[in-house]
Amino acid sequence: MNQLDLNGRVAVITGGAQGIGYATAERMLRSGAKVTLWDRDAGRLQQAHATLSALGPTDVAAIELTSEGAVHEATKAAMSRHGRIDILVNNAGITGGNAPTWELDPKVWRDVVEVNLIAPFLVCRAVVPQMLKGGYGRIVNIASVAGKEGNPGASHYSASKAGLIALTKSLGKELATKGILVNAVAPAAARTAIFDQMLPQHIDYMLSKIPMGRFVEPPEIAAMVCWLASEECSFSTGSVFDLSGGRATY
Repeated sequence: MNQLDLNGRVAVITGGAQGIGYATAERMLRSGAKVTLWDRDAGRLQQAHATLSALGPTDVAAIELTSEGAVHEATKAAMSRHGRIDILVNNAGITGGNAPTWELDPKVWRDVVEVNLIAPFLVCRAVVPQMLKGGYGRIVNIASVAGKEGNPGASHYSASKAGLIALTKSLGKELATKGILVNAVAPAAARTAIFDQMLPQHIDYMLSKIPMGRFVEPPEIAAMVCWLASEECSFSTGSVFDLSGGRATY
């Protein structure tokens, strides 16, 4: 593993208790960052804290990311503890299961959009003003190749990730002269706990679309995220970086 320089940087990672968020936290800690994990799964969050703390300074907060008040209080607490937030990774997400669009429950549709799109907006709304005070920031949003192509049986998930890509582009342009860079990664599917929310045939469909013939591994995503979160990423903003094993070609 090559070494990135994140020494002294303070990072907030949503959905950091497992999967991509956990792998990103692990790599950031090994690169010298201080990490705060926000997740609504308190049990998994404590497990993650127990293992990650051995690598470096790690804080955790069990919060509901779709709650404006909870996000505000968590941001306030992080600022009180560290004095700044340099890096934000909006990783938390759900799939909402699989079904044709006309068979999806409207509540499920709304829940997926709330977690995958509204929550990143609320987190950015709370954290960006703190980054502006310091004149520096790196924001990385975890989108999906589904947000580019649209997966059948997953219109809610695909639409939420397409929205996150658009949010990335808009926010990146708004902050382009402020020292704060905003980018997204669009991975193909990674075999994480999120697979538990999907039908086997949908998992097979996603695998069939990847020319490499395998799923992406969370540490591979973490490597890209950590570079985008570093000072070495200095002229990319409002961009989407594919991690699709050859699926996305535009």
